[in-house]
Amino acid sequence: MNILAIDSSAKAASAAIVCEKAVLAEFNLNVKLTHSQTLMPMCKQVLACAEFDWEDIDGIAVSKGPGSFTGLRIGVAAAKGIAFARSLPCVGVSTLRALAYNLLGFEGVACAVMDARRGQVYNGMFSLHGGNLTRLCSDRAISVAELKQELSPMKVPVFLVGDGADLCYHEMQDLSFVRQAPVHSVNARAASVGLAALPAFITGQTVSAKELMPTYLRLPQAERERLERQQQEHKDNA
Repeated sequence: MNILAIDSSAKAASAAIVCEKAVLAEFNLNVKLTHSQTLMPMCKQVLACAEFDWEDIDGIAVSKGPGSFTGLRIGVAAAKGIAFARSLPCVGVSTLRALAYNLLGFEGVACAVMDARRGQVYNGMFSLHGGNLTRLCSDRAISVAELKQELSPMKVPVFLVGDGADLCYHEMQDLSFVRQAPVHSVNARAASVGLAALPAFITGQTVSAKELMPTYLRLPQAERERLERQQQEHKDNA
């Protein structure tokens, strides 16, 4: 089974081809170009470099969120377009779970963190043991202060992974067991998205292009600001 995997959930963009036994090809870009400029050319190039045609692809995996609202829309839209044109099954993967896959082989806890602004991070935590990954909490938006308090009693190494790793580590340096993931593993990778999606493809737990949707966890900034204005106006008029 050959899976084309896509990630555009944060500043870096990535495309990969994975199968049950290997990562066959992967492109990663972390530059100032927008995902709308880079993502589809990367998909075409990763196929070309692997000497694959579109007909060789059996399914599409994409990071469905949380993450950048614009980035997620671009990635999911690209996945939907490719899958719809070729009637391919899809799997949407939690960006946080895919980040934890970057650390398979480590021992401890993968603490996936993505900067959600306003002192918050999108967070998921996963136990890493014996080459396996076990989810410890649901994906959520949480303040860095609350996350630090939750991590404080832990007795095992905790590895911060994701674009919120620097932010969290700055606030948690007094916790000796908290460490940052290696620089080559800290950003989301399409290969990890594909590997995380493989069990769902093998067991048939897929969705159609029409059913594939992003998961934001929070309302868009414009919607949050509108609600805040309404709440403030309600208080002023009370």
